[in-house]
Amino acid sequence: MFSLFNTQILHVNEPEIVREIATCTSPDLGKSSYKQREHGPLLGHGILTSNGAVWTHNRKILAPELHMDKVKGMVGLIMKSIETLLNSWKSMIEKEGGIANIKIDEDVRSFSGDVISRACFGSNYIKGEEIFLRLRALQEAMSKKIFLGIPGMRYIPTKHNRNAWALEKDVRNLILKVVSYRKESSANEKDLLQMVLEGAKNNKLSKEATNNFIVDNCKNIYLAGYETTAVSAVWCLMLLTANPDWQDWVCDEVFEICKERTPYADMIQKMKQMTMVIHESLRLYPPVPVVSREALADMELRGIHVPKGMNIWSLLATLHIDPENWGQDGLKFNPERFEHRSLQATILVHAIWGWSKGVSWPEFSHG
Repeated sequence: MFSLFNTQILHVNEPEIVREIATCTSPDLGKSSYKQREHGPLLGHGILTSNGAVWTHNRKILAPELHMDKVKGMVGLIMKSIETLLNSWKSMIEKEGGIANIKIDEDVRSFSGDVISRACFGSNYIKGEEIFLRLRALQEAMSKKIFLGIPGMRYIPTKHNRNAWALEKDVRNLILKVVSYRKESSANEKDLLQMVLEGAKNNKLSKEATNNFIVDNCKNIYLAGYETTAVSAVWCLMLLTANPDWQDWVCDEVFEICKERTPYADMIQKMKQMTMVIHESLRLYPPVPVVSREALADMELRGIHVPKGMNIWSLLATLHIDPENWGQDGLKFNPERFEHRSLQATILVHAIWGWSKGVSWPEFSHG
């Protein structure tokens, strides 16, 4: 157990306790309140920071849009963004005479943001990309706050705070402009934004509360998806480059299944080698290093008394390479460990990907 300023933290890395935390549906265990305090301009009171009835309502609106059938329907949107990305890389290679050094980090982040913009804002995705850029700037501004965790510092008009407040206002105004345009148009959109709008309408909130609900959840959709997806993709590409045998096997599999056709959802599900590589990449380089929860009331976790207000952290980076759970080759890239979904490969599945009732969205770590 340790503390960061006035935040008390219990570090838990026992697999069975982590599993219990991940599957816990008790209202006594919820999202850590420090996230909203310290990252309020970024997260607001959306699904990533809310608890209880508010979280239940947010999840009821957003979860159906992220079911597998809905995600399959987004493959076409993803392919449009991929074509734009690949064409830009081809153009760079041609300009350099056939060989080019390409720093892909920012390109992959932009690709991820473009996919979310199309899925969230539909025909208004150009405006969505503008919102995405502002959110990126806000995220960078928040990361430069040197007094993170000190009570009251977020209210002092320092240079960084003023910059963050201005960007937060810009993001809010941009989202509400898109909402206003959507309400005035007669287009029958069926995207995430429309689901959020209908959820706000059915909730009978005041105008200010409705606007807050829409803005916060739109920000959460971006922040939950674009950075984690981009980081995971970059690490996966790096691992394939460092392991040419696996790169060749995955390429052969893709060519065999797609046969020069544009991939669609059913094709992707058949890519066994690709799936194994993605799982192993997530194990070695989890996009989020810490999963955190807070005891909203005094509670017990496998005989451990956890008082109200105590934060519980699980460090995924260490869980994923623990030799007791993954064997002596836990530090090595070995996708074959996922070939048959063995007990060894799945013992920490709740902690790795959040495939549970208790962890349905990517987490934000402190700092």
